[in-house]
Amino acid sequence: MKSKQQEPSATIMGESRQQGSPVLIADSGSTKTDWCLCLNGQTIHRIQTQGINPYHQSEEAIAQVLNEELYPFIKNIKANTRVVFYGAGCANDTACTRVKKAIIECLGTADTTIHSDLLGAARALCGHEEGIACVLGTGSNSCLYNGKEIIANIPPLGYILGDEGSSAVLGRRLVGDCLKNQLPENVRDEFLNEYNLTQEIILEKVYRQPLANRFLASLTPFLSKHREVVEVHRLLTESFTDFFVRNVKQYRRPWLPIHFVGSIAHAFSAELKEAAENLGMEIGIIEQSPINRLVEYHS
Repeated sequence: MKSKQQEPSATIMGESRQQGSPVLIADSGSTKTDWCLCLNGQTIHRIQTQGINPYHQSEEAIAQVLNEELYPFIKNIKANTRVVFYGAGCANDTACTRVKKAIIECLGTADTTIHSDLLGAARALCGHEEGIACVLGTGSNSCLYNGKEIIANIPPLGYILGDEGSSAVLGRRLVGDCLKNQLPENVRDEFLNEYNLTQEIILEKVYRQPLANRFLASLTPFLSKHREVVEVHRLLTESFTDFFVRNVKQYRRPWLPIHFVGSIAHAFSAELKEAAENLGMEIGIIEQSPINRLVEYHS
């Protein structure tokens, strides 16, 4: 994936903007990372790179992404820039240290803090108020947030054991339903032809090739295109119902609205709301990405 440069790098650290210390904020999932460089509360540069997840990637692999896709666009970044990185897989000290070392080595920014993408979602969606914050993207996660910190979290467990409602699990369910004849024949054939797949290719990509979660997640556009098909609609609502029942219900806060960030929550908001309503739950904010709200939070 190539970086998406949205503003000229020459304006990053212009003399007229050196009134305060710049902040580089990152929101990273397994598929993509949104970077936003801010100065004096103003966004001055945005970049998108491929996803960074220390659970799946080594420090060397992370450093390669940073050096090839991020650094060329912010090579004039100053050493006093504060970096705040929110990322999938940043759930323990070992994982956070792996990302932090790679960032410091690439950018030379000593003031670098690493947090989970879940805390980023909670800060973006709830600010300083109590709430339930959820992530539905390549993976899924949820938490109960008290306005300062996460106080409860049902472990997501990844796309094999958990990650209900995520694009990886939706894709897994799609190929499973396809190969086990749970879809109408014409829909099944269209799916296999559109993605040039056979049973053998699917099994190879899932069980033998790396980053199977990305492969499975890449299939969700087909679900969006065929969401009116009864079997596809049922697949979606059942998957989101599983997410609510196996995760959100355990926080025992039925009076709190449930907020979401992530590409899946945004793309399938109608089915997500339908599943919630069937369970007597209330959906609050749905954002595709938390990056804009994180900029506001850190301003």
